Amino acid sequence: MKTFKLVSLDIIEEQKEDITLRSIELKDGLIINREDDHGRWLVEAFISKDYKSYFQSYIEKNEKVMLQVLITKKSNSPATFLVSPIDINEFEEEMNVIFIGAMIDKKQEQVEKLLQVLLEEGYQGKRLLEEFRRRTAGTPN
Repeated sequence: MKTFKLVSLDIIEEQKEDITLRSIELKDGLIINREDDHGRWLVEAFISKDYKSYFQSYIEKNEKVMLQVLITKKSNSPATFLVSPIDINEFEEEMNVIFIGAMIDKKQEQVEKLLQVLLEEGYQGKRLLEEFRRRTAGTPN
């Protein structure tokens, strides 16, 4: 396993007919390449409790989320992941959210283009994620 510092975290969201980034203010974070047979990564984001209900809804619905992250330093290119939030641990004013999933092996521009095409084709919500996974073979189910 290899561990890296998580520098920034954005959630890629569908807003009406556009793809937007929801920036999550990090207090701290790390990302671990598990180097397992499934190519899974573990992401831990230490953030404000203000985000609790937002991430709790993903956990309760067992929904995947797309993350765009910067690893190690701000000057690096962003990496995109399709992950499941699996746990929330609360502290005094903060909490950590644990995600597990796979890195999407495409450049950010290609990912955004594919998402835009899928939206134009009428995919939304869970169907959007399913079709995205189907077209980007190699991501987790």
